[in-house]
Amino acid sequence: MRAVIQTVSRASVTVGGEVVGSIGEGLLVLLGVTHTDTPAIAETMARKIHEVRLLPGERSAAELAAGILVVSQFTLYGDARKGRRPTWSAAAPAEVAEPLFTAVVEALRGRGAKVETGRFRTHMLVESVNAGPNTLILDL
Repeated sequence: MRAVIQTVSRASVTVGGEVVGSIGEGLLVLLGVTHTDTPAIAETMARKIHEVRLLPGERSAAELAAGILVVSQFTLYGDARKGRRPTWSAAAPAEVAEPLFTAVVEALRGRGAKVETGRFRTHMLVESVNAGPNTLILDL
């Protein structure tokens, strides 16, 4: 499982002209799932996202009760080392990825996090105002 985590002053996801998720200050998380991921990895990823000390004052979303916007992003497993066309073979198929994406979101909510999401398998417009900017890549 791979996550790109950015600190934001605000972020939102729009699908078909409708805002389906938005947060103020907090974390924008782009989340990719690969073939070997498991529910246990999803739980660990949720804990890491919630507790990572990336927000101002080296504090976490858990400490600040900051919002977390999680957006599915299979392209995090793209590989463009050969040629000009990326391959997506390392990304889990949607039937595998969606339940694990949902497991991360539910684990975050179970920890008390305020979580918003995009919509799986849709074309999304993701807007963010990066604060810092701080960006961290987590690979589990």
